[in-house]
Amino acid sequence: MAFRIKRVYEPAEPADGARVLVDRLWPRGLRKADAHLTAWMKDVAPSPRLRQWFGHDPERFAEFRRRYQAELAKNPQLPELRRLGRGKTVTLLYAARDPSINHARVLQAFLKKSPTP
Repeated sequence: MAFRIKRVYEPAEPADGARVLVDRLWPRGLRKADAHLTAWMKDVAPSPRLRQWFGHDPERFAEFRRRYQAELAKNPQLPELRRLGRGKTVTLLYAARDPSINHARVLQAFLKKSPTP
C-alpha cells in the first residue's frame, strides 16, 4: 500500500493510481471533470473547526498535526481509504499551496504509521 500526496491542480498521471481528493471543500477554479478523481473523501479532511483554527499558519502546524491525528484515530472513513490502497498506489490530493504544511502530509504519515486492520 503506497500513499502519495500531490496538489490537485497538478496534471493527472498514470503513476497516480487511485486519485482521492481529501479536502472538505472543492478546490477553487477546478472543474470536476479536470480533477480525474477516483473518489472524494471529504470526511477524512480535518473538521471545519480545526481547519479554521489552523488557517495554514506555520506556527500552529505542530499543534494542528496533533489535533488532526486525534481526529484521524476516530475517523470511520480510514478503513475505506486503506481498502482502496490495498496492493496499489493511492494519491491523496489536496488544494493547499504549501506542499509541506498541509493536512494531506499529516494524513499520509498517519496512514503509514498506523496499523492496518
